[in-house]
Amino acid sequence: MNIKEASRCTGLPAKTIRYYEDIGLVKPDRDDNGYRSFSDPVLHKLAFVGRGRALGFSINECRSLLELYEDQSRASAEVKTIAAAHLAEVDKRIAEMTEMRDTLAELVDCCKGDERPDCPILYSLAGQD
Repeated sequence: MNIKEASRCTGLPAKTIRYYEDIGLVKPDRDDNGYRSFSDPVLHKLAFVGRGRALGFSINECRSLLELYEDQSRASAEVKTIAAAHLAEVDKRIAEMTEMRDTLAELVDCCKGDERPDCPILYSLAGQD
């Protein structure tokens, strides 16, 4: 299967697939003419990494998870440790975004939005709370 078909099967752009090859996440076979040939196991790895990235795992986390997936003697505790650390980071980002949203909502509520120049949003951005 060529890269265009691999892209269609995995939902990953060809550029991303090439990048994953460049950084050693996958290693497709090469035909005699030098073109990439994607086997089912390589497609499975690509889809695995794609799903991991969709959940926000970093490339290095995906690499570790893929290695653990392929290691039949793995301990699920290692997988859980990676996922729990990632979950904690997601929770932290959600809390930061919630705080940002609340602050912005308060500023929008305080702004009259009329013809006058007074604007608490601008004052806040200027540090003139």
